Amino acid sequence: MNIEHIKPYDIEKRSMEIIESEMGVASHLTEAERLIVKRVIHTTADFDYLKNLRFSENAAEIGLQALRSGTVIITDTNMSLAGISKPALKALGCEAYCFTADSDVSAAAKSNGTTRAVAAVDKAAMLYGQQKFIYAVGNAPTALIRLHELITEKKISPALIIGVPVGFVNVVYSKELIMTADVPYIVAEGRKGGSTVSAAICNALLYQLYKR
Repeated sequence: MNIEHIKPYDIEKRSMEIIESEMGVASHLTEAERLIVKRVIHTTADFDYLKNLRFSENAAEIGLQALRSGTVIITDTNMSLAGISKPALKALGCEAYCFTADSDVSAAAKSNGTTRAVAAVDKAAMLYGQQKFIYAVGNAPTALIRLHELITEKKISPALIIGVPVGFVNVVYSKELIMTADVPYIVAEGRKGGSTVSAAICNALLYQLYKR
């Protein structure tokens, strides 16, 4: 096998070229959706996302508009939060938060007998329930289930739900459930996903508005 000698700053560009060639036409995707799928594949090296990543109508464009308006992004893990581009957030006047490890969230979860992910959603609803925030879930299916409950109760109306938790317990169910909610979504069908995937989707949206 021959080694391909690439300058460090050209590695991502070359990777994207390879992904583009292997993706093919992918005519079922809009350009905005295509860029999201490409970045998720770049993050995971998993081309299953070409068919597994599902978008509600105009979800990518709605997410872009929310970011143009300076929306808040809320994540379910600090890993996902850490992976979201801070320069892009700053340039667009957006902020990102994760409440899962907050002491008040931990106390509420213990008191109510829920997961911290559920308590974190409740905190987000209390702080930003009247705003069109983006909620990115890469780990906790209970967060998606709680989001669905609050949406159904008309207590929140997010601009976009990114639903890509990974795992085996309630993961598929939570994704199918959130796709029935009356809000825009980007969801990874099946068991695959993760915090890196949720961050990649956020960055794919941000990078369409912020040129590095």
